[in-house]
Amino acid sequence: MTDLSIKQSAVSVFFGRLGRHALRGIEQLGDGTMLGLNALAMIFRRPWQGKHFILQMHALGVGSLVIIIITGAFTGMVLALQGYYTLAKFGSESLLGAGVGMSIIRELGPVLGAFMIIGRAGSSITAEIGIMRVTEQTDALEMMAVNPKQRILLPRIVAITLAVPLLVSLFDVIGIGSGYIVGVELLGVNPGAYMAELIAKITMHDIYGGWVKAVVFGFMIGMICTYMGYRSEPTTEGVARATTQAVVVASVGVLIVDYILTSFFL
Repeated sequence: MTDLSIKQSAVSVFFGRLGRHALRGIEQLGDGTMLGLNALAMIFRRPWQGKHFILQMHALGVGSLVIIIITGAFTGMVLALQGYYTLAKFGSESLLGAGVGMSIIRELGPVLGAFMIIGRAGSSITAEIGIMRVTEQTDALEMMAVNPKQRILLPRIVAITLAVPLLVSLFDVIGIGSGYIVGVELLGVNPGAYMAELIAKITMHDIYGGWVKAVVFGFMIGMICTYMGYRSEPTTEGVARATTQAVVVASVGVLIVDYILTSFFL
């Protein structure tokens, strides 16, 4: 074979693999969407899953409080510290409150909060459902005439969709509060100026945009993580692979969707 033929063959192989991966991704996107929608369609169907909603809210939401509080506190501290020395170069230290508040409410709160929830709760969802498949618990539910989508998938999707906005709101409050402590108590920013600029610059449009992002991120995390667990190979290696893929796909998805939503709420 000539060098030109070898290069053409390599290019064909590369684009062939790229096309197969793209088609597989589209197929999984469609399969995951249908699986999640089928589960959500059972939300008003008896038997009600109220007890399981509450249990999952406690497991996924309350269980993530500590990591959200720690992340929110240190995020606000770092923002205040970096923002103060940046604004001091222009003599605008009084704008520190507005800078910290807008950064956390519009971007860092929803995005960093979603990342922490993916790592703590999303991976737990995928691993738990995957283990259910390994131990054939889903098959046992079907044998008892219990729909596993309604019992397993639905409560987790709804619970994490509701939990993420609540946790992100807590993240915002903790972050702004810790930024106030660092900016006012440690760096000497005027407390009146800090709060006045914060209140003046933060609008309901900013708060609404952050909430919308949090709801969308929560729903996306629930859909991706439940799908990865439900469709994982019923082996220990399959569960481990599905958990890793769920964290990666959900994290990348948050960044992509964040850009799209940001363009609508500018």
